[in-house]
Amino acid sequence: MNKKSVAVLGLGKYGKSLAENLYRLGADVLAVDRDEKIIEDFAGKCTSAVCADLSSEDEILSLGLKNMDIVVIAMGDDLAASILTLNLAKEQGVPLVVAKTSSEQMSSILRKIGADKILDPEREGGERSARILLSSVFKDYFKLDDNMYMVEMLPEKEWIGKCLSELNLRSKKNLNVVAIRKKGGKWHFVDPSVPIEADSILLIVMEKKHLLG
Repeated sequence: MNKKSVAVLGLGKYGKSLAENLYRLGADVLAVDRDEKIIEDFAGKCTSAVCADLSSEDEILSLGLKNMDIVVIAMGDDLAASILTLNLAKEQGVPLVVAKTSSEQMSSILRKIGADKILDPEREGGERSARILLSSVFKDYFKLDDNMYMVEMLPEKEWIGKCLSELNLRSKKNLNVVAIRKKGGKWHFVDPSVPIEADSILLIVMEKKHLLG
């Protein structure tokens, strides 16, 4: 996996956990907050820690977000700062802009103005979110209950060209493939005798204990 550069903007409880876990998993992490004491305390837990006012366009632009693979907007209690940062990150061409939200209304607003993914701290903690963001195959995941997850993922390299009946993923990987689609296409049920193609996206169901270990 290529080393990814990630900016985590806002170091509340969730932002700190996410930034620490991203760094522990090998990412280059830029951690940003407006509180100088938080930045001082966070030194050594990320690649770089910067104090900046995330409600100021000039200070956001000075962060160099255009060089990041992922920008995580973790100011879930500040809609205005989240909107400004999201717009600037998208304008600078950041490939993946992720936003933490505190309400369904805020989620809806940020999706409409371009957030690629929404993070819900109530659904998952920083460690699991970090693993999903850095995964080369997992695209998104949805909590069905305390134990079961539905996950969108790209096929692993060794699955390509093989059919589900041949792969026997239920026994070997503890997962069930429930639907498949091509990029830009619609979901449909899987024919277990048809080989999986490289541009396929799989919808699978699996238990929490098997989700990224």
